[in-house]
Amino acid sequence: MQTLPFSADTPWLAPLAGYSDLPFRILCRENGAACCTTEMVSAKGLFYKSPGTWPLLQTVAGDAPLIVQLFGSEACYLKYAVVELRKKGFEYFDLNIGCSVPKVMRQGAGAGMLRDPENILVCAKAMLDEAGLGKVGFKLRTGIDSGHSVIPDLPLRLQELGAGWITLHPRFANQSFRGEADWSLLKSLAEKLSIPLVGSGDLLTAALGVRCIQETGVATVMYARGALAKPSIFLDHKRLVRGEPVYEMTSGELKALLLRHLRLAREWTRGKNPEKRIRGLLAAHVHSLPNAKNLRADLCRDDAEAIETILDRWIP
Repeated sequence: MQTLPFSADTPWLAPLAGYSDLPFRILCRENGAACCTTEMVSAKGLFYKSPGTWPLLQTVAGDAPLIVQLFGSEACYLKYAVVELRKKGFEYFDLNIGCSVPKVMRQGAGAGMLRDPENILVCAKAMLDEAGLGKVGFKLRTGIDSGHSVIPDLPLRLQELGAGWITLHPRFANQSFRGEADWSLLKSLAEKLSIPLVGSGDLLTAALGVRCIQETGVATVMYARGALAKPSIFLDHKRLVRGEPVYEMTSGELKALLLRHLRLAREWTRGKNPEKRIRGLLAAHVHSLPNAKNLRADLCRDDAEAIETILDRWIP
């Protein structure tokens, strides 16, 4: 049984739809991620045996501790999902109450659940009844809009039900990623909760992540866009916590990281053409290079050459 890590030097990888697959999780773990979360998995998709659902749950022995993030707004499907996933050996779960993508919210899922906090509690109880106390976390936004904040009431009620942790991205759903994350909410909520609070929102560098912990008192942070841009952000985070400077990779070391990601994708991506799936991610990793614009353009062309050829051209 794996225990989830909640400390300043145990940064997490966030659930990133379309990105947090097994190859990327392995890469992030190799670069210091202490805990990872799957992409969003539809509870209803599991029930109806949607062919695209189970591949999102692909894992290996070294991919631990691992949290399965579920989305859906109906307790019966969420309950079913937890039961079936526990049969497969999964232990920890997260309910997505923060995704602000319109097509998710139109289903009443993700941040759309914030319109009905009472239903969130019904869904939470259904999941906790099957997973066990402390085995389910809840990833929230502040509310639907500035007139409907759920902080701190909803997290405190989830804690009473037996939640293991809360993750807060302190923006309203209607903000998407506009404006700034309100870290003052993280601080005030961390002071009220007795379970761990994981911080999220605008953590684009390790320095920002460490500062968030120091200023707000959250148990740890999870990196999303920061990890896409720099998978070694987790090692940077741990260095800063130890009082060491961030290590800047050479272009050769960055190239090695890109090739490692490519090898992992070829090894673990099911279906055809793993290169097509990974090109966008590799393009996100190279932003720090002086020729990044041209390299990204080459990687993302429809008629792109083999990735190794492109990397050799732009990164000697």
